[in-house]
Amino acid sequence: MGYRNLQQCVRDLEKHGHLIRFAEPVKGHLEIAEIQRRCYLNNAPAVLFEKVEGCHFPVLGNLFGNLERARFLFRDTLESVRRAIELKIDPQSFARNPLRYWRAPLTALHMRPRRTRRAAVMANSCQLSELPQIVSWPDDGGPYITLPQVYSEDARQPGWQRSNLGMYRVQIAGNDFMPDREMGLHYQIHRGIGVHHKAALDAKKPFRVNIFVGGTPAMTLSAVMPLPEGMSELGFAGALAGHRIPLTPYQGTHLYADADFCITGVVDPQQQKLEGPFGDHLGYYSLRHEFPLLHVERVFHRAGAIWPFTVVGRPPQEDTTFGELIHEITGPVLPTVLPGIKQVHAVDAAGVHPLLLAIGSERYVPYRPSDRPSELLTQANAILGQGQLSLAKHLWIIDEACVPELDLHHIDQFFMAMLERVNWERDLHFQTETTIDTLDYSGTGFNTGSKVVIAAVGPPIRELPREVPRDLRLPAGFGDPRLCLPGVLAVKGPPFQGEADRLEESFCTKISLDDPLNRFPLVVVVDDSEFTARSLNNFLWAVFTRSNPAHDIGGIGAFTNFKHWGCRGSLVIDARIKPHHAPPLIEDPTVTRRIDSLATQGSELSRYL
Repeated sequence: MGYRNLQQCVRDLEKHGHLIRFAEPVKGHLEIAEIQRRCYLNNAPAVLFEKVEGCHFPVLGNLFGNLERARFLFRDTLESVRRAIELKIDPQSFARNPLRYWRAPLTALHMRPRRTRRAAVMANSCQLSELPQIVSWPDDGGPYITLPQVYSEDARQPGWQRSNLGMYRVQIAGNDFMPDREMGLHYQIHRGIGVHHKAALDAKKPFRVNIFVGGTPAMTLSAVMPLPEGMSELGFAGALAGHRIPLTPYQGTHLYADADFCITGVVDPQQQKLEGPFGDHLGYYSLRHEFPLLHVERVFHRAGAIWPFTVVGRPPQEDTTFGELIHEITGPVLPTVLPGIKQVHAVDAAGVHPLLLAIGSERYVPYRPSDRPSELLTQANAILGQGQLSLAKHLWIIDEACVPELDLHHIDQFFMAMLERVNWERDLHFQTETTIDTLDYSGTGFNTGSKVVIAAVGPPIRELPREVPRDLRLPAGFGDPRLCLPGVLAVKGPPFQGEADRLEESFCTKISLDDPLNRFPLVVVVDDSEFTARSLNNFLWAVFTRSNPAHDIGGIGAFTNFKHWGCRGSLVIDARIKPHHAPPLIEDPTVTRRIDSLATQGSELSRYL
C-alpha cells in the first residue's frame, strides 16, 4: 500500500509505462534543467537520468509531470485521505455512513510516525560536492536542491509533534559558502520553519535542521502542503503514503529513515550569508539577499540512492501539478475555515501569490444594500488573513449569485463576469505599505508592497467590447492597442522613465470620460501589447507580476473621497517593466542548441524534446 521508498516508486512507474530511462551523459549545469522543462511542457513520462556528468547518483526528473501521474502515485491512498478530510469537515458523516469511512481508523493510525533504530538513509556518507550539482538558469548563484524536505523541531519543545517539514530552496554551493561545509536556506515570511528560528533566537542557541531528499513521494508533497500551524506534515505524509513514517533519533532530533539522502547540521539563528540569485516561480530571478545558512555536519545516503529534482521558472512548470493536487485534496476544507467562501484560486500563470480569485456569498440579504459588496469584503479580509494567502497582491472576489455555475479555473469567464459588474467608483479597496511575497520585486522594497481587493455583486452594468474600436485615439507615445479578453485592452506604452514617470499624468488625465477607450473597463499599459494579448497566460503573467497595486493602478476620471480612491472611467494598470524589477528568465542559447540536437538522436526521450 503506497511506496515506502523512491526505488519502489521508480520500478512501479516503469512497469506501468510512466517512466523512461536516459542513458546518455547529460550535464547538471543547465542541460538537465532544459530537458526537464521540455519534458514537462510536452507531457513526457518521468525520466531517470542514469549518467549525470561529475556525479555517480542517478537523477529523477518529471516525477510530478502531470496530474494523471500524481494521482497514480497516490492511487492507493488518495481516496482515503479525501474521506478523512470529509470527516474532519463533518464528523457526523461517520454515523450516517460508516461503510464509506471504514478505513478511517487505519488512516488515523498511519498519521503517527513510528520510531526505528534502523535507517536505510544512514548506510553511506558523502560530501555535498558529490551530490548532483544542478543549475537551472544561466544566472543562478550556484547549484540548488529543488525538491528538499527541510525538517526542523522547536528548540523549546523538541519532538516530531511540533516539527515542521517544508520545501525551502537550498543552495549547496557558490557565493561565499564554504565548500562542503555551508549551504544557504532561503525561507520566507509565513513559513513554519520561521517559528522554530524565532524559538532558537529566544533560547539563544542554534537549532538543528535536517534536509531529506527522496523517499516516498508522499513526503515531497507533504512538504508543500499548506497545513494549519500545529498540524504535522509527517502525519499527513503517513496518511498519503499508507504507512507510518519511520523516524530515527539522531543528535537530539529525528531523521527520516527511508529518505534517499539526508543532510544534517545546525543553524545559528543570528548568522546569515548572501544567497541567490535563483530563477524562481514568478518567472524572474530572485536576487542575492542575506538568509540563514546551515552548517553541514554529515551527508548520508542510502544504497542505490536516487536524486529527484525539478525546475522552477515561469509557470506552468512541474510545481503546477502540486497546486492542482493540493486543490483536489484540500478544496472541500476551505468553506469550513472561511465561512461564506465557496472557492479560492491562486492563479499559477500569474506566479501564484500575485493574483487570487475568489467566489464568496452575500448571505445577509435583509441587512445590506442589494447593489453593493458587503460581506464579500469581510470574506476578502479573511482570505488575506490566512497563511500564505496573505501574500496576495490582487484579490478579485465575486458573489456566487452572479453566475452560480462559475468555476474559478475558467479564468477568462471569471474576469468577464467581474468586469461586467464591477463599479470602479466603489469596488476598489487598497492596503498600502504592507507585506507581499519575498520573491516579488514589483513592490517598494524587500517583502514590501501593497494589495487591492476588487469585489463585484449584482447584475451586469455594462456590455464588454470584443474588438478594438476603429475610432480609438491614444495619447502620444502610446499605441498598438490589442484585445486581451472581452473588456480588457492592452496598450503599448513608452519605456518606464523612473519615479517621475506618472501614468496618471501621461495617459489617464489626457483621456476624457466620453472617449471610446472607456468602453473597456480594464486597460493595461505594457511594454509589448502583442505579447500580452497573445494568450491568457501571457496576460496574467505580464500584468500581475509587474504591478504594485497602490503605485501602478490608476484610472480615467480618478477621484479621492474621504480617503477612498476610485475612478469614473476605465481602470488602468501600469504593467511596464520598472528598473527595480528582477530580470526575467531566459535560456542559454548554447544549451538550447545542444538539447535541440538531442531531439534528433532517435532515443525514447527525443520525441519529448
